[in-house]
Amino acid sequence: MPILGYISFTVVFFMSLFPGKVLGAELAAVFAIFTSQAWNMAFSFYQSLRTVPRDLDEACRGFQCSAWQRFWRLEVPFSMPGLVWNMMMSMSGAWFFVVASEAITVGDKQITLPGIGSYVARAIQEKDLGAVGWAILAMTGVIVLYDQVMFRPLVAWSDKFRFEQTGAQTVPESWVLDLARRARLLRLVAVPIRRTFRFSLRFRLPVKGIRIAMPVPPRLIDMVWYAIVAAGAAYCGWSVVAYLSTTLSGGDLGKVLLLSAITMLRVAILIVLASLVWVPLGVMIGLRPRWAEKIQPLAQFLAAFPANLLFPVAVVLIVHFKLNVDVWVSPLMILGTQWYILFNVIAGASAFPTDLKEAASNFRMRGWLWWRSVILPGIFPYFVTGAITASGGAWNASIVAEYVKWGDTTLTAHGVGAFIAQTTEAGDYPRIALGIVVLAIFVMLFNCLVWRPLYRLAERQLRLD
Repeated sequence: MPILGYISFTVVFFMSLFPGKVLGAELAAVFAIFTSQAWNMAFSFYQSLRTVPRDLDEACRGFQCSAWQRFWRLEVPFSMPGLVWNMMMSMSGAWFFVVASEAITVGDKQITLPGIGSYVARAIQEKDLGAVGWAILAMTGVIVLYDQVMFRPLVAWSDKFRFEQTGAQTVPESWVLDLARRARLLRLVAVPIRRTFRFSLRFRLPVKGIRIAMPVPPRLIDMVWYAIVAAGAAYCGWSVVAYLSTTLSGGDLGKVLLLSAITMLRVAILIVLASLVWVPLGVMIGLRPRWAEKIQPLAQFLAAFPANLLFPVAVVLIVHFKLNVDVWVSPLMILGTQWYILFNVIAGASAFPTDLKEAASNFRMRGWLWWRSVILPGIFPYFVTGAITASGGAWNASIVAEYVKWGDTTLTAHGVGAFIAQTTEAGDYPRIALGIVVLAIFVMLFNCLVWRPLYRLAERQLRLD
């Protein structure tokens, strides 16, 4: 669900918990940023759990590993390469939400928190390009710092968890990781922790001989649970319909449905275009660790660069050249979302087993045959994860990109994102709720009809077995 769509409700909720204090607004901003980061990593870990190779799963069962041992010895190591790259994407993508959540306008309330996000929002409001430049310079320094100190070491460390049957030809390097491995004090601190953790992995629950008597069939329990969920959803749905029916008409619903369809068309087209561009480039980078080391800081900077900072330039160009707003706001939506696809494809290509690459080389598989039979099936689960998170990011970006401001100049495109942004600024809560509900329905239908079948295809046919 687009976080920026319901940020007005979360702000009201947290402000009501701490009336008259800035803590409520801080919690609302933290909630928005946390939500923007958490689901990306959750999708990556879920994809890894669903695509664990069967031979590793059978080996784990053969050693009678408990759930605790399986989690730490199989599932976490197998998911680590993709999880690290998605951590980078989550960290980078959060900058977009920092700009959007530190300066919020809901009706007649203007909430501004201290931070780079509110600084950028005020610079845009006052048309101060110099201030925008200083913000870009500050963020560049921060991004380079945490890339070198945090993510470059993590990428180099996680390379040992690749699913390999032969030795990797090249290994990523990190000067921070090398320095940490040589530090005596760090080793003294890490040794007790490592020993304690390894000792905890010795405990296992007996697999054989456990029989839990179930007085009620499990299928009946599932049916009761589904009935409870359905009843709760029906009650919530009826409450929302009853609330909206008192203030809105059928014309409002038809308008929002049409606007949602327009935004969904934009999202679908942008995901296809981003895939055509970034999948080949991601494969080229991921299969060449030396390239990845050099390109990673640049890609991370571009991903972390808030697309909001480019909106003023877009407004000036659209107004100057009298361009069609409905067409030219689409590039603004993809600026902050295309990187989900690139980072996940790089993760998939980086984790692609060396023995499969050598087998393809021995069989002289080239061109389209290599793409169709070797690399695309190998990276497909990672691509699906990236495309899902990219589509979620595009839905979020639509709320900002379809209603763009630069000082007193405002450009409004046709779409549900502009509808939610306008009603949020006006404080029209019934129409905000209507836009969010319809948008949620469209997102759920998109998930059920597109992403879920692709996930099933990745689980059943395109896994490393």
